Amino acid sequence: MSGNRDGRVAAIHTAPEAGAEMESRTEASAVEGRGLEGDRYFERRGTWSGERGRDLPHADRALTLFEVETLALVERDAGISLEPADHRRNVTTEDVAVSHLVDERFRIGEAVCEGVDLCEPCAYLESLTEKGVLGALVHRGGLNARIVSSGTIRVGDPIRVL
Repeated sequence: MSGNRDGRVAAIHTAPEAGAEMESRTEASAVEGRGLEGDRYFERRGTWSGERGRDLPHADRALTLFEVETLALVERDAGISLEPADHRRNVTTEDVAVSHLVDERFRIGEAVCEGVDLCEPCAYLESLTEKGVLGALVHRGGLNARIVSSGTIRVGDPIRVL
């Protein structure tokens, strides 16, 4: 977030189960320790739930964020055109360097979150999109965050470091 200008929520997406198409939403209820209501990870039915996700506790990946600006960079650098739902993260941000939110508490809409670590892309994501996405998103695949205080997140809501 540059200067005094806050970043904002550009888009919200959830999927009811692993591999399901991401659904665009105008708002979502972020629940402490669980995730976004209606999302696969809320019910622990995501690809990285259970045994595959043992390296990071469920609560530490309750919410995922991705920078909208990265979509333009991927198109420029790799010639791959992605829509906001294609990156499979819950919240697409605008004017927020999500890598700067690691170990920071921030408010996103009514919810308070804490950045845990960066989401590196995986072969699974590439299998759902197109060849080359994995390489194009290395070190810019988004952020895993824990929800420390529940609240509603809406498209257009500000994102502020606390």
